[in-house]
Amino acid sequence: MHPSAPAQPLSLSDEARASLDAAIELVRDARIAVLTGAGVSTDSGIPDYRGAGAPVRTPMTYSQFLADEPYRKRYWAGSHLGWRRFAAAAPNAGHRTLAELEAHGRIAGIVTQNVDGLHVRAGSRRVVDLHGSMDRVVCLHCGQSFARESVADRIATLNPWLDLDAEHRINPDGDAEVDDVSRFAVPECTVCGGTLKPDIVFFGEFVPPVKFEEARGIVARADALLVLGSSLVVNSGVRLVGLAQKRRIPTIIVNRGETKADARAAVKIDAGTTETLAALRDALLAE
Repeated sequence: MHPSAPAQPLSLSDEARASLDAAIELVRDARIAVLTGAGVSTDSGIPDYRGAGAPVRTPMTYSQFLADEPYRKRYWAGSHLGWRRFAAAAPNAGHRTLAELEAHGRIAGIVTQNVDGLHVRAGSRRVVDLHGSMDRVVCLHCGQSFARESVADRIATLNPWLDLDAEHRINPDGDAEVDDVSRFAVPECTVCGGTLKPDIVFFGEFVPPVKFEEARGIVARADALLVLGSSLVVNSGVRLVGLAQKRRIPTIIVNRGETKADARAAVKIDAGTTETLAALRDALLAE
């Protein structure tokens, strides 16, 4: 067992343990590309879109955000409150295990569908944030980029009435549910006065081609693809599984419940990501 990172207590079923043993054999000598979804961050207190008990919701679309000021008010009010929760979240043992495996040369890179920035904060160096990151804000008119912290300070100044301490339901994309936003003042770009938007991919918006090419490059340089905590409902994730299949490298999926690519996986492990990664690390770094 690797001395620098003690194993986490395992709660794997017999079936999951058998699947894990099969996965270990597939990747024992492999350099692994990793695709992560919301299930990797649930142990950091960030909710999952589609896990057990997740509420049914209809996220705001990009066209709604662009077209309607009341929508922008609702989004920015909720996003501001959600950002505070995201900023306070800490990387969990699963994030740290991936960083450790990367440091030992076992991971080719991480492609994440999450916008929480926790992989980078855990120490992972080769990370492609496929859907953007909540810690950046961009002007849709002049392209100026801002640190989220500076925009958050401006929002707090413009909206001193906003109750930051109240309990709000937080969604996986960092959006909180806020009832009354009629008084909310939306921040503008300090360069041109244009519309600001968190640098994330909204529903109805395409993943930037340059981002997908970076993700494709990680899979192209790997010997196996490990999918963690994603139901693979979003097309960009399914495309990466398809690329792995085309290259004839094995795909291993770790997720609680079904995914859209289970039939295409060499191994499916129905378990949590944190405990599975701990066992995988111990096996790969044992020698």
